[in-house]
Amino acid sequence: MAAHGEVTPMPNAAIFADTQAEPASVYRWLDWLEGQLPFPVHRVTRGSLTEESLIIRERKDKTGYWSKSLVPAFIENKDGTRGIMGRQCTYSYKVEQLERAARRLGKVKRGQKEVTVTQWIGISWDEIQRIKPSRVAWSQHRWPLVELRMGRRDCLRWMEERGYPKPPRSACVYCPFHSDKEWRRLKDEEPEEFARAVKFEKDIQEVKAKTERMRGVPFLHPSLVPLDQVDFRTDIERGQLSLWLEEQSFGNECEGMCGV
Repeated sequence: MAAHGEVTPMPNAAIFADTQAEPASVYRWLDWLEGQLPFPVHRVTRGSLTEESLIIRERKDKTGYWSKSLVPAFIENKDGTRGIMGRQCTYSYKVEQLERAARRLGKVKRGQKEVTVTQWIGISWDEIQRIKPSRVAWSQHRWPLVELRMGRRDCLRWMEERGYPKPPRSACVYCPFHSDKEWRRLKDEEPEEFARAVKFEKDIQEVKAKTERMRGVPFLHPSLVPLDQVDFRTDIERGQLSLWLEEQSFGNECEGMCGV
């Protein structure tokens, strides 16, 4: 929309924070998108979220081992209850990288308080609860799609009316916040990427089993069923789990930084 002059002023640049765990369809889309825009797209990354999630570290006091809880996997606790692992992926791999890039591109001075950077975030009207103000004094946020009251369907319609291909969702292949619909789409349309998610679940379970003070067994699906065994077509199961997932996660977890 900015390239068409429908949202102004023209941006100086776009920034994509890469966790190195997106499906291949997202990277193909980004390659295509860069050729359509009159401004540059800067790809920034902290490194591989997958690799760091699977590193086993020894405690400084030599009393055992630990691993970072970066991805909010669902936990089957030893007492039969369920919970969710700590989440650092959004801040460390998205928000922090975007802020650093914006600071560099905006030539922000050390200790600056004056707002000289405006960051557009593509949160749509139907996700308005996700909007949050900037964390830093030198930057302000703007949500063009919210200003235009455009929901996701409106965005897809806009693309279709102009002859553009349908964009894929931007999210890590193993994001536990995938809906059953998205898991099913990934399994059916990008089976290699779904296989990556299945492997990650097994790998993270193995890592957590080797570290002490483990709360329980992590799973990528809230049913606490191995991902390759989940029946994503079960309406009753999806309805019950979606309610619990919404209560536990979606209310204030997502920062709206995926695919910025």
